Amino acid sequence: MKKVILLLITHLAVGIAGFAAGIYFLPILTAPPAPTQAEVEAVARTATYSGEFRRDLADSDALHWGEGTISVSRDTISLMGSVSPGPDYKLYLSPEFVETEADFERLKSRMARVGDVKTFDNFLVAVPATLNPDDYTTVIVWCESFGEFITAAQYRQPN
Repeated sequence: MKKVILLLITHLAVGIAGFAAGIYFLPILTAPPAPTQAEVEAVARTATYSGEFRRDLADSDALHWGEGTISVSRDTISLMGSVSPGPDYKLYLSPEFVETEADFERLKSRMARVGDVKTFDNFLVAVPATLNPDDYTTVIVWCESFGEFITAAQYRQPN
């Protein structure tokens, strides 16, 4: 009986570890090719605003972080840098800088969802024609599936 219980526990632990590894690695394995440095630089040259993703934000940690330069133009938001890999990342524009999940949830109704972040080293996300980045101050990467704050960058001061 002890052997059966031990086998059940070890198999369950391996199953949980495999599931967690799958959640982490699947987005990396299925991600499309990242935009090249030249592609991101071309978009950045036309940007109106820029900001920095930093690893030292309050709710960023070893598994949820971003670093690099964000460039914001009327039609595209680009990152020259990287974000931690993960599933279901969304890019938001916020009227206020946030760096915690609680602040994100508090302000979410005033934010605009721009689009999906599908690459982890550099990205380009098209800004819908209905959004005006001048109406916001901050870019946020949020994991929709798990409700996790990833990173944020303030690209302009509030009025």
